[in-house]
Amino acid sequence: MSPRPRKASDEEVFAAAHRVMQQVGPAQLTLGRIAAEAGVTAGALVQRFGSKRGLMLALMAEFAGSAPTFFAQLRAAHPSPLAALRAYAACQAQMADSPQTLAHHLSYLQIDLTDPDFHQHMRVQALDTRAELRRLITDAVAAGELAADTDADLLTRAVMAALNGSLFVWATLREGTAAESVRADIDAVLAPYRA
Repeated sequence: MSPRPRKASDEEVFAAAHRVMQQVGPAQLTLGRIAAEAGVTAGALVQRFGSKRGLMLALMAEFAGSAPTFFAQLRAAHPSPLAALRAYAACQAQMADSPQTLAHHLSYLQIDLTDPDFHQHMRVQALDTRAELRRLITDAVAAGELAADTDADLLTRAVMAALNGSLFVWATLREGTAAESVRADIDAVLAPYRA
């Protein structure tokens, strides 16, 4: 009698899917690859999620609600609001540990932007991230790290634009590392607002 296949939690399946997504683009992403990474069968994933699309939508729904918890962890690790903001920027830079990895992220971004079911989750994540970044900026003003007259909404938008744009600039020019590029661009955006 063969042993029953291992049952992975949704979190383990999502983590496995994320690892595979960093290695391959949407066309090469299969339930078989995700199942192998998670240590389960593809059939088990079909039973649980219905299809690859179902699994990916469940992953996006889980991701969509993660910003408040993620930023709370950053705040706990970095009492300075600006240090927490820089730590967030460093995490964003990890999407581009190589041009290939960034290309995969951009391929999935195309789906998030064009498919309404995926976009609704992406928008929730973006709105929550904007709110958390704005909170860090207003806390940095209160802590005296940024000037008292800082326009928090304007600076939040500039920070979001710098984070996303910095990765594109790095991928195009490939000077230094993505982390160095993001750090330099965030520091440049924050510099005029420093107290």
